[in-house]
Amino acid sequence: MTVLVTGATGFVGPHVVHALRARELPVRALVRDRSRASRLTAWGVDLVEGDVTDSTSLRAACAGADAVIHLVAIIKGPREDFERVMVKGTRNLVAAAHEAGVRRFVLASALGLNERSKDTVPYFASKWQMELAVRESGLEHVIFRPSFIFGKDGGVLPTFVRLARYAPVTPIVGPGTQRLQPIWVDDVAEYYARALDLPQATGRTFEIGGPDAPTWNEFWERLKRTLGVRRPSVHVPFSVLRVQAALTEWLPGSPVTRDQLTMLELGDNVVTDPSAVETFQLPLVPLDEQLRRAA
Repeated sequence: MTVLVTGATGFVGPHVVHALRARELPVRALVRDRSRASRLTAWGVDLVEGDVTDSTSLRAACAGADAVIHLVAIIKGPREDFERVMVKGTRNLVAAAHEAGVRRFVLASALGLNERSKDTVPYFASKWQMELAVRESGLEHVIFRPSFIFGKDGGVLPTFVRLARYAPVTPIVGPGTQRLQPIWVDDVAEYYARALDLPQATGRTFEIGGPDAPTWNEFWERLKRTLGVRRPSVHVPFSVLRVQAALTEWLPGSPVTRDQLTMLELGDNVVTDPSAVETFQLPLVPLDEQLRRAA
């Protein structure tokens, strides 16, 4: 089984590729720049240069593939970029996969996406359209909606660690009473890998999160305890952060955007359906162990 992975040079992508190669599966990666993919090359991954917005490169990438794992997404930018990269890019990839006779399509979506939230921000609106494109494709498929993905080498957790370790106070967004359910990046990768050939997963959408669901207040206390630091916490109202984000969200490395604040305000970011745990029977890394690994 040859597996095409998009987004293979991002944060989650290399972990997915590693899980596939550990199974000795042939992996192909769609990359925009070969120079950023030296680790993939070292793992024996076949590289195809291209982009989800380029239908020609997608046809070349899908040719001979048995399965696709689609991880490409953006988190900020103008609305037209979300439409071009996420929505049209997914439709392009679905069409190329269909033409190539791909057997299974595994899509990365987002926890918190539902009928109520789908029109709140461009990110959720785009993820909704991506899911629709996959469901309506006629392809055998599996869709995952992951919670916050934690890892030592990327994502948001290293930023949290730096804040807890070096900031004079720990800034907590809003009242800190909303819950989150972080999942370790290698557990996410394992879900994607197992989804390729698990019959019970076919045609289904799964919410995935870790085994713990603390409030933000509890999360920051556990992180600081793990790091052995004592820092007071301060709650920053959403309204204050929204003004700051309006001024800084277009800058490289901006900590938060107004859309991300909107998503945080929507409520708890936790799994509401236990189907993933029941179906995949995957042992998950507890939150305290996640924090120890990232410390």
